[in-house]
Amino acid sequence: MVAQLRTYTINRGMMDSWLKVFDEEIRPIHDKIGMPISATFVNADRNEFIWIRNFNNPDEIADKEAAYFASDERRALGDKPTSHIAKIEVKQIEPILQPTPAT
Repeated sequence: MVAQLRTYTINRGMMDSWLKVFDEEIRPIHDKIGMPISATFVNADRNEFIWIRNFNNPDEIADKEAAYFASDERRALGDKPTSHIAKIEVKQIEPILQPTPAT
């Protein structure tokens, strides 16, 4: 497995709107094309939305991203997602340790 750690700086005053767009419109497209989102976080102090999406291997990233942008649902969104975002940072990461079980 490989993942992308994605950090989006959201335009001031738009976090609530972004969270709604992400949850109601962006996440379902990811689910539909098999690009699961495993975690989402907000760093309110820095106006950042941080999320992780998973892939079986690095070779499928380009195909999955192409399928996402080519989907009718994503095309219907137009610039709605990008109008919320001031900056995007993406890092490819791989798991090395299993999480510690909760006690």
